[in-house]
Amino acid sequence: MNSTLFEDFDERAQEVSKYFFLLKNLEQGSIKLSMGNPNNHKIKNIDVELEKTLKATGFLLLYNLIESTIRNAIESIFDDMANQNISFDDLKRDIKKIVIDNFKKNKRTDNLLNAINHISLDIIFASFDKGKLFSGNIDARKIRETAEAYGFSCQTTARKTQDGNDLLKIKTNRNDLAHGFKSFEEVGKDATAEDLLQINYTFADFAFSN
Repeated sequence: MNSTLFEDFDERAQEVSKYFFLLKNLEQGSIKLSMGNPNNHKIKNIDVELEKTLKATGFLLLYNLIESTIRNAIESIFDDMANQNISFDDLKRDIKKIVIDNFKKNKRTDNLLNAINHISLDIIFASFDKGKLFSGNIDARKIRETAEAYGFSCQTTARKTQDGNDLLKIKTNRNDLAHGFKSFEEVGKDATAEDLLQINYTFADFAFSN
């Protein structure tokens, strides 16, 4: 994977970590609300229900980090194939199948016709649509399936990553929130800032360990 991908991941992961450090300070009471104006204000603790909502939002941030990272990794693979002028005939069988599936899913036939001049070269990237790669379905199993199909490693040290078990929790909470199955209060009530921080670190190990 190229350095730009790692840089993008590091930047996004730091943004998420800053949010969780803020939550940790809220949880510990070291950050409070100042209500009113400079001449007349009151200091209050953060409302407990609001704290739960903020923690639940953390799962949305984590899922966004996960899906964007995996999507960018796949896009990087297609970019490399395009830059190296790799022909469809030179692809391994699994990736040929992916390209054909992409082509079948792509209903913009006029755009495809305009993009394809040399079919064995252009078909690979012309039918690729990163917006259709994933749809709320990223977890450890999906990452493994994707790694196997594209031929990259996702092997990790299970002691450090718990074999990606936290990713299922992130996906489930994200989908429960996105589809309205659970309230933010329900999702955030049992979460701690430290747990969320640890999940963030664990994903970094899971995504990029060899």
